[in-house]
Amino acid sequence: MDGQSRFPRQRTSSGGAFRVTGTGQGTPSHTASTAQTASSVTRPGSPAPGCALNRRLHLALEAADLVAVSAVRHRLRAALGVWGVPELADTAELLTSELVTNALRHTGQGAVFDALITGDHRLRIEVQDGTARLPGRRREPETEYATSGRGLLLVEALADDWGVQLRGDGKVTWFELTLAGA
Repeated sequence: MDGQSRFPRQRTSSGGAFRVTGTGQGTPSHTASTAQTASSVTRPGSPAPGCALNRRLHLALEAADLVAVSAVRHRLRAALGVWGVPELADTAELLTSELVTNALRHTGQGAVFDALITGDHRLRIEVQDGTARLPGRRREPETEYATSGRGLLLVEALADDWGVQLRGDGKVTWFELTLAGA
């Protein structure tokens, strides 16, 4: 792995790897060493800043790359700032960490992360993995003091809504947070 592989990458329809910025738009991975701000990234045919199409963050994560969880959190926080909802960042980062970590640790496969602002004023986070095995909460009394195994309890307690959707190629675990003033 090169030093850049620790960061999630986005694949384009042409198959080239792109590094994802705070708005969900990318820069070619071979130029990733040059820092670019979200406002400086422009591509022909890309939506204008502030457009609803700009309010999506898509990241592909490699199997067992737990270091990438931190990069996902940082990119999500940056995107939420650009989207004008930084007040959701703390909760969204915490719950995202739980879902992404679960997908990478318990499936043995990579994951796909998506964050978007929906038309009904919600932040929706989805983590897709390649296994149909449903996530479960630990119910043993001795886990009350465990340092792991509480992720879904946090999601249940802090998200406005959450669930799991089975798909032919695995599942999507998701949660939603309502935007302030909505």
